[in-house]
Amino acid sequence: MITAYLSHPDCQRHHMGPEHPESPLRLEAIRARLMLSGILQQTMQSDAREATEEQLARVHPLRHLRALDKCLPEHGIVALDGDTLMNPDTLLAARLAAGAVVRGVDLVFRQQADNVFCAVRPPGHHAEATDAMGFCFYNNVAVGAAHARAKYGVRRVAILDFDVHQCNGTIDIFQDDPEVLVCTSFQYPFYPWRYLRSESRNVINTPLDAGTDGPTFRRAIEDDWLPALHAFKPELVLVSAGFDAHREDPLAELCLEDEDYHWVTRLAMEIAALYADNRLVSVLEGGYDPDALGRGAEAHLKALLGLPFA
Repeated sequence: MITAYLSHPDCQRHHMGPEHPESPLRLEAIRARLMLSGILQQTMQSDAREATEEQLARVHPLRHLRALDKCLPEHGIVALDGDTLMNPDTLLAARLAAGAVVRGVDLVFRQQADNVFCAVRPPGHHAEATDAMGFCFYNNVAVGAAHARAKYGVRRVAILDFDVHQCNGTIDIFQDDPEVLVCTSFQYPFYPWRYLRSESRNVINTPLDAGTDGPTFRRAIEDDWLPALHAFKPELVLVSAGFDAHREDPLAELCLEDEDYHWVTRLAMEIAALYADNRLVSVLEGGYDPDALGRGAEAHLKALLGLPFA
């Protein structure tokens, strides 16, 4: 497998204060782990590019984009809510994060890579069409999905989200859209407290109790996601890769292990191989224990490269 690794140093210029868990150190932890293990050197590394206003506006109304622009401080930090803060470089980083997924989609459709991992921040899956929240400003995976539809005429996009929090933003943008299937596993009940019981036919919710371990997670994914994915037959698989369901993560109470991330990535790749000519683009969402985040990302990349977990 040719796996592209997209990132950008300017993603680290966004910060929300020294105590905030969504820290620039997250990307450093991933890169250090992948370099130490030799995995990074096996990927095709490239810089992300900023998403254009046209690309962002496919999922976020222009008036909302303008409102975010007006919130950007000239210096210091301003809060949009208790969790989501902006510094002068926040929207630059956010455009790069969304643009990475756009570039990833281009790479797989131009057959320049089999799959892509976007090591970027801020994350995106809580960003609703008109609401930045949950550390998120633009919905990165949604921008990528919309780009695939607009540029390549893709009719069936599957978005697989295994973050510990439900992807309320992705659901908000695509609910009841028959051309997008959203599969989301998450600790229940838990933030974001909205869409947790979504009735949309194109949303597959997999709520998990606090304390859920890897074998239970795997059974739930197989039972809930696989029938829907085989029926849907996606032409493109997008992954919102959150690593905060790990046993060691401080922000939640699920108990996944490193190898569970390898397993769920392999599952996504098998769907992509069956229906999407291997086209898979993954983007970083959560993960707040640096060591566990690095190991989870390593397991994810090993699977994308076609390597065994151990």
